[in-house]
Amino acid sequence: MAIKVTVWGENRHERHEEDVRRRYPEGMHGAIAAGLAEHLGARVRVRTAVLDDPEHGLSDKELAETDVLTWWGHSAHEEVADEVVERVRRRVLGGMGLLVLHSGHYSKVFRSLMGTTCTLNWRDAGERELVWTVAPGHPIAEGVPRPIVVPEHETYGEPFGVPEPDELVFISSFEGGEAFRSGCCYRRGLGRIFYFSPGDQKYPVYHHPDVRRVLANAVLWAAPPAGVGEPLDNAHTPVRW
Repeated sequence: MAIKVTVWGENRHERHEEDVRRRYPEGMHGAIAAGLAEHLGARVRVRTAVLDDPEHGLSDKELAETDVLTWWGHSAHEEVADEVVERVRRRVLGGMGLLVLHSGHYSKVFRSLMGTTCTLNWRDAGERELVWTVAPGHPIAEGVPRPIVVPEHETYGEPFGVPEPDELVFISSFEGGEAFRSGCCYRRGLGRIFYFSPGDQKYPVYHHPDVRRVLANAVLWAAPPAGVGEPLDNAHTPVRW
């Protein structure tokens, strides 16, 4: 049975900034969705949703039909409704996989699941990023070069205000000397969460074949093996696909 993936994007930079629209004519969410379809084919059914959709495209029904949710946000974190954040959080606790991408580290969704500030150091000089695999046997690192070379990108740096990852898959280094935990795995309730930092709107990172490979691998890793049940604090019989 195909994994049901919802690719969620804020979709504000693409609408309001011409250079981002040229880079991502179908939106960053569209590029991410295309990469998943390219690598996973019939193993996934991919839909996209954006902030300005009714209920942000994340109604109870739409989340009930999602095995893995990917999340990209940046400039409008506070516009995400608290009831939708809680809805997503409960689905993750019940088993839905979650991929949090780049500046999504500061989303309400990620912060609610981490219970920490999720802050970091950053600057933007368009420097080269090297994404080093530190867990070569991890499924998310399968088929990924060591390192992944991102020619130009925003720089993220430690300290990164997240809990110690359950599994650390990637560490990035930058030309200016910064190092950053760029690929972190967590488990919350029955759900698996992967944070992956490459993906700033100013650069064509989601067209990068190795980044697309990482995201495809992460979807397979995060997908619940037997569908998504009800949240842990819900006494109803779990729903199975």
